Amino acid sequence: MNGDVSREAVLPVESLHRKEHARHNRIRKLKLALEGYLFLLPWLIGTAVFMLYPLGNSLYMSFTKVSVATDGSGLQYDFIGWDNFKYAFIYDNEFPVDMFLFVREMILTVPITVIFALLIAIMLNQQFRGRMFFRTLFFLPVIFATGQVLTALFDQGQAKLPFADQYHIADMLYEVLPVNIAEVLVELIGKFVIILWFSGIQIILFLAAFQTIPASVYEAARIDGVTPWESFWKITFPSTVPFVFLNLVYTLVDQTASPFNPILKFISTNMADPETGFGYASALGWLYSVIILIPIVLVLLAAKLQNKGRR
Repeated sequence: MNGDVSREAVLPVESLHRKEHARHNRIRKLKLALEGYLFLLPWLIGTAVFMLYPLGNSLYMSFTKVSVATDGSGLQYDFIGWDNFKYAFIYDNEFPVDMFLFVREMILTVPITVIFALLIAIMLNQQFRGRMFFRTLFFLPVIFATGQVLTALFDQGQAKLPFADQYHIADMLYEVLPVNIAEVLVELIGKFVIILWFSGIQIILFLAAFQTIPASVYEAARIDGVTPWESFWKITFPSTVPFVFLNLVYTLVDQTASPFNPILKFISTNMADPETGFGYASALGWLYSVIILIPIVLVLLAAKLQNKGRR
């Protein structure tokens, strides 16, 4: 009888402890979230002040036909609903084709850039003389490679791999592979050097990922007889997977603003065209943004699922 009474007395105490523990966890998570939002606050303020109005105005123009008023008083906005969006896919012969070609190229460009960045980061993470010099060397294109610089180098043929023309690699690809795949690979080879120049930030992120792994883990692995190859796949790579997803998202966003992006050129051309103007160009911009958001959301969902699996 006394045992039953004591057990009943303990249960409420345990329940209180669990509730208190859950409350402390909620408070801790709230504090961490507030810290994160404080770091984001300057960006949020800048976005609200400088970007909300242009974004809203662009969205409004995408549903209108923008033209110059007949009395010369300024721009005239005629509401036409979804006509701009319908025109992009039904009547426009260029936008769907350019969008398809761009997505097809991104499917190859983004993984190549991330894999190259991972390999270079692994090499730069080793102990050797001149390591800081080579780290700086790989990051310099991020500083100097502006849109105009990249365009000038591309026009001069400096983006190609030197041996591509010497050994007629393009002809070999067309002979071996289907035309659609060969075209993409030839185009990638034509600007391969510039594509690799876009990997500077990704290399830095991977190097930061390697610093999160304690050296004692590698020392314990060496004592247990683990080879460097096994150490990479069982220690380094699993710890780097979240940064792989981060670099995939960054590379996707970075490539969408590339100076070689045909969609951006097409949107700019329609802005200056009196037949289409700002209204149709705004609709194209919003369509392009939505299409680009799809793979970004998929990568984020995959990252979330992978994080749950690790727990």
